[in-house]
Amino acid sequence: MSLLVTGARLLDGPAQDLFVEDGRIAALGARAAEAAQAAEDVEVLDADGLHVLPGLVDLHTHLREPGREDAETIATGSAAAAAGGFTAILAMANTSPVTDTAEAAERVLDLGRAAGLVDVQPIGAVTKGLDGHELAELGLMHRSRAGVTVFSDDGRCVADARVMRRALEYVRAFDGVVSQHSQDPELAGASACCHEGELSGRLGLPGWPAAAEASIIARDAQLALLTGSRVHVAHVSTAEGLEVVRWAKARGARMTAEVTPHHLLLTTDLLSGYDPVYKVNPPLRPDEDVAALREGLADGTIDAVATDHAPHARHDKEHAFVDAAFGMTGLETAFAVVHDVMVRQGSMDLAGLARVMSSAPARIAGLAEHGGELVVGAPAHLALVDPGATVTVDRAATASLSRNTPFHGRTLTGSVVATVLRGALTRTSPDRTTTKVTA
Repeated sequence: MSLLVTGARLLDGPAQDLFVEDGRIAALGARAAEAAQAAEDVEVLDADGLHVLPGLVDLHTHLREPGREDAETIATGSAAAAAGGFTAILAMANTSPVTDTAEAAERVLDLGRAAGLVDVQPIGAVTKGLDGHELAELGLMHRSRAGVTVFSDDGRCVADARVMRRALEYVRAFDGVVSQHSQDPELAGASACCHEGELSGRLGLPGWPAAAEASIIARDAQLALLTGSRVHVAHVSTAEGLEVVRWAKARGARMTAEVTPHHLLLTTDLLSGYDPVYKVNPPLRPDEDVAALREGLADGTIDAVATDHAPHARHDKEHAFVDAAFGMTGLETAFAVVHDVMVRQGSMDLAGLARVMSSAPARIAGLAEHGGELVVGAPAHLALVDPGATVTVDRAATASLSRNTPFHGRTLTGSVVATVLRGALTRTSPDRTTTKVTA
């Protein structure tokens, strides 16, 4: 069935109709209605007051399957992604078993295709079992049906410089990228869970200093310059780390960086109540770091927003703070948070939001079919959003299996109303109905 979207604004442009046929944008403006009249079966979506963005792309999603299907499955994670306006997500490798072989990567790919709500692209582990010592099957994963291009031991830093260098040299042959969890384990160990400073001392929580992030970014920048390969900095969280990224780019290093929605909004003072929903790695940071990250996203030093969607079952989160699992869900709230803190505050327009949440992530991941311009002939991967709508986050109403959202009860401005993958609606808000027209 074809799709006619009526009265929507492409980004911040004038309102016009958009017609989708055979999975691609077939016509815009006056020609859209003409094309729809000539089609046999058309689904019509009234998009009055809505804006159309290219479908969002997430570089950093934890789907938990295989191994922890009690927290999330690829199907439920895909549903959460579609609800958040995403048409492509990259699934991190820290599953059980780890995605460190071609067979494991193809299994993730196939489960994503079976769900059919979003393109699920597996990320391969850098090292076998995420142990940090022996390289995983990087070449085999890339040559597999999954076509893996991004590799990460996320959750663990590739701390050995020789291993990191070898990984970068290996992936250079096919222009792959290593996404690094920048946490020097000698400066911030596995128990570190609070930004190191006055608050961590007062609360008695193990500190996670900014230097633990910045030092690894600096080392990896040097390795990127040495090898000529691509390094991606996952979830940069500090002003110090941001400055190193800025320095590396000025030196010509092939380095990109992402920031999470929660690091753009939430601050470390929330930890004073010991609520484990706010336990995340890297930890929430002070106001001055949040301000620096927003500025870095606006000026292009930070390339992309990535959710680091990390669902957990209740029994893994409901512990004393130091014993609780790290992580927050984020797929369903990402657009609203970024819209609130960047667009409504005047630091970015909708085109800029589309750049950091769609086109840049797609480019970094090598997803040629995603993140493109909204022009005739382009793949119909779309997110229809209402920038003026207010939404109060309710953890009980999420598509994700897990409820560990840090935004529960918070009112945000900007909502995703519908998502389109290859011309098919994968999510429609209950207050927006479609009609079917048959020739």
